[in-house]
Amino acid sequence: MLRNIFLKSLRDRFRGLIFWGLGLLALVFYIAAFYPVIATSPELADLFENLPPAAQAIVGNLADVLSPAGYLNAEIFSLTGPLLLLIYAIGVGSDTIAGEEQRGTLELLLANPVSRTRVVLEKLAALIAATGILVLVLWDGLALGNALYDMGLPVGNLTAATFGLFLLAVSFGSLALALGCWTGRKSWAGGVTGMLAVASYFLNTTGSFNENLAPYRKLSLFYHYVGNDPLRNGLDWGGVAVLIGVTLVLILAALVGFHRRDIGVS
Repeated sequence: MLRNIFLKSLRDRFRGLIFWGLGLLALVFYIAAFYPVIATSPELADLFENLPPAAQAIVGNLADVLSPAGYLNAEIFSLTGPLLLLIYAIGVGSDTIAGEEQRGTLELLLANPVSRTRVVLEKLAALIAATGILVLVLWDGLALGNALYDMGLPVGNLTAATFGLFLLAVSFGSLALALGCWTGRKSWAGGVTGMLAVASYFLNTTGSFNENLAPYRKLSLFYHYVGNDPLRNGLDWGGVAVLIGVTLVLILAALVGFHRRDIGVS
């Protein structure tokens, strides 16, 4: 058995990471390979431009769908990428403490001479590393597609967009972890986090065309992830600061909740 909690946690998720990574790489490369078809089909752009504002907000900015940035925003960064990465990160975050507690393995771990702080932080580090691996796979697929299909996107902007996606996924994964630390209930932690992620997504997208909700878009983590359109404009340091700040607060909340709650061991 590995004595290092971080490595043990990564090892336990290794098989799942392989399948997730292969699936994500295949999906991203397929989407990139389809770009030449879109670029030579202006009638598709006309179709997208005639969509109602609500539909355009959900799938992204399609006014320039023939451009590489517009295409990847619509196909990956507006919905598909966040959906897949958040499913993974929230699933891991809710399972990290609450899942182990329900399976009865957490008490065995804490029976060893390890502090609760160390358990939370090393398991959080494993969550961050696993999510980072998937984001790196996503970046590799996009970079390969960018080169093979002459998209011409700056590598720096591509990196900025994928880094923002990484921070978004980690922030919601940290929320699921914190809720699990406070409640010890995996389904509750994952379900509540998932609902908040959906609400955050629709607040940002609806606020893009509804003037009554527009002032509240900054309350959405999705706004700070994609509001500056990093695929075109590069890294938004303000958005990065917000996402990192929220994550740090959630980590602190997770530590406090885990230390305050009685799980049957000293």
